[in-house]
Amino acid sequence: MTDSDGAWPAESQQQFWDALNNVLSSTCATPEQLDEALRSWLDLVSKARDDYLESEDDVARCSEMLLESQIFRSNSNYVRTQLIYSLLQEDEFAQLHVYANFLLLAGRTEEDTFRAMIQEGCFVRLLELIKNCGGRDGRLHRLLLQLMYEMSRIEHLRPEDLLHVDDNFVMYLFQLIEALSDDVNDPYHYPVIRVLLVLNEQYMVASTSAAVDPTSPTVPITNRVVKVLSVHGPSFRTFGENIILLLNRETETSQQLLILKLLYLLFTTAATYEYFYLNDLRVLLDVIIRNLLDLPSEANVLRHTYLRVLAPLLSHTQLSHPPHYKRDQILSLLEILRGTGGAHFMPPEPTTLRLLERVAKTPWLADDEPESPSLSPVASLTHSQTGSSVSVVANVSEKPGVEAPSRRSGLGPDPKDTGLPTPTEGSPPRPKPPPPRTLRPKMSLPEVPKHRHGAPIVHPAVTSIHMDGNGQKKLPPKIPPPRRKAKLLAATGGDARASSESLPATDPATPVS
Repeated sequence: MTDSDGAWPAESQQQFWDALNNVLSSTCATPEQLDEALRSWLDLVSKARDDYLESEDDVARCSEMLLESQIFRSNSNYVRTQLIYSLLQEDEFAQLHVYANFLLLAGRTEEDTFRAMIQEGCFVRLLELIKNCGGRDGRLHRLLLQLMYEMSRIEHLRPEDLLHVDDNFVMYLFQLIEALSDDVNDPYHYPVIRVLLVLNEQYMVASTSAAVDPTSPTVPITNRVVKVLSVHGPSFRTFGENIILLLNRETETSQQLLILKLLYLLFTTAATYEYFYLNDLRVLLDVIIRNLLDLPSEANVLRHTYLRVLAPLLSHTQLSHPPHYKRDQILSLLEILRGTGGAHFMPPEPTTLRLLERVAKTPWLADDEPESPSLSPVASLTHSQTGSSVSVVANVSEKPGVEAPSRRSGLGPDPKDTGLPTPTEGSPPRPKPPPPRTLRPKMSLPEVPKHRHGAPIVHPAVTSIHMDGNGQKKLPPKIPPPRRKAKLLAATGGDARASSESLPATDPATPVS
């Protein structure tokens, strides 16, 4: 606790922790004693923030001590309510830091804390605080962004809250990403990017809810994130580069879905078709191919979202112009996901086949392709059945903290591994993948006959080897070489006929002495 004159009682870090333990271990029998303990805890932590609590983990430790104390266990709802009201009314940055840190940890422990904050109007308050403390208190600014993100991804925001988000606030966030980061541990402004991603999801959910909810406002809510990128996209390309980088490294399913939802809108909005650079689009295509090949068969939600993004990516962006990037690999991917020719794989379910067919109908993929019934399993579907809508993508969600499934067990994803071979420069074009094979039953081998023309086949018996007296194998006699004609002519005086007649007849098998 502080002295009556406001002097700081702790002269060292150990004295601070001892004083904090004394405050949280005190007995609070009356509401007045509880309020006094909370004020003492706040004064100690806020005044020690700059002296003894250099990192955010140190401040979080103070919040955890309050969450684990008997004061909070016995009066949890009262303590949360008091700190929420204090966040709405406080103006001092140090005390706001303590309130925001505690509510962030309490909300991660109990999600009802975030829901209560939304009901009390904390979202609008966070908008004001983020804009006011941006260049004045970096630690508080980062913490408020984390709190807004966690609060917004747990519960749907009210329409009146989203109406307070204007173009200036969204452009302010994009400008933060374009500026050089002063945080060596986070050079990509991850908290800012996550706020933009969750705001985009809130806009998508609000637009789909307004179509079926009669109590929704008559004026549709404008998606400020897509609007700013549509008008000022060339000025904020760093954001696009960073979300592709995050998608390549992200392992949490909910984070991947947030990125894919924004990519879907950017690739289906004409004003943002060319927002990304061509090289970034190629990297994105490599990431999508790798992740689709890595997903196990049961990960249908994430697979469907990737395929919904892949179709407009290939049709509406610079990837649709020649030279077409990795056309053969995409066709091979479609064949693998269809399960064609693999009898040991389960066939894909109808939604996957429908989305694969949508990708296969991309003009530059379908050119010069042989028509085959197996390549068009849903060719009879109409455009209304195959067309995707924003509501389908907006309603996809996953609980935070769930890791994305992978075929690999115990191994992290290799950012450079796309799952498919990469052609080298100057190499000849690869042949088109072969058409799907129809598996035939294995034919049994013909039985080896045991009889020949009705008579049993008798194998010759192995003869014994004759050995001489020295234990060596006896060799058969050698046949003498034929006599040369020249020697015969010399011996007979040139008459070969006479010489041949004068020679006695000999047996070829008998050696000549």
